[in-house]
Amino acid sequence: MKRVDADVVYALTERGSAELSSGRTALSSTELSVLVLLDGKSTVGQIRARAGALTVEVVDKALERLLRSGHILPAVDVTSDHIDAGNFFSASVSEADAAAATLKANGFFVKFAQRAAQSRKLAAGQKILALVVEDDPQLAKLVRTYFQMDGMETRLAGNREEINACLRQLPKPDVILLDVVLPDVDGFDVLARLRQHEAVKDIPVIMMTAKATREAVLKGLERGAAGYLTKPFHIDTLLTAVKTVLGLAGGGPPKPK
Repeated sequence: MKRVDADVVYALTERGSAELSSGRTALSSTELSVLVLLDGKSTVGQIRARAGALTVEVVDKALERLLRSGHILPAVDVTSDHIDAGNFFSASVSEADAAAATLKANGFFVKFAQRAAQSRKLAAGQKILALVVEDDPQLAKLVRTYFQMDGMETRLAGNREEINACLRQLPKPDVILLDVVLPDVDGFDVLARLRQHEAVKDIPVIMMTAKATREAVLKGLERGAAGYLTKPFHIDTLLTAVKTVLGLAGGGPPKPK
């Protein structure tokens, strides 16, 4: 495979921006990881350096797939018909070195969930059980109310002890909505532990946070998150994300194989 020019700068097209804002996506974790790092300012070489555990070859292959699928374009080719990634992510920067500092201060908004590999149909009387890990009691209760209205059951947890208690209960949850910032534990650490535990490692997890950086979203994807939502978000978006990762009707078609 021919290596991608390290000096090229890529930007998101309308389709690329839509993948990170529609509440559902068919892209792989690797492709999403690369997509969230593209800011329309940084070179491929800088993206490679920020890509964490992803190797140069993996990053380059993902860039080629995203380019072929129309999710990205070289920044010099972006016209008014396309959305500039810097604007989409609410980060106005003139230099790549300033991008990280700006994003840490302001964050950016993203909402996506990976489509399940297979469609799922609930049996008569069967309900989805969601574990909502959120330390804001008002938001947690609001989510529970809307989920109940949509025919789902919920368990609520706001700290480490409550998370452990909810996970010990049977049946185990079908999906976990996980706040990043919790009073006595880091959401990314919780995600990592979930992925290491045999009983719950396959449960899809959607991360939720009030502020994010590209690095934070990358961290979630690397640890196995199936989705990422920044607050505030519409409840309809959250419901769509849940149905998407579970392969239920209303969440879009299954992820292509």
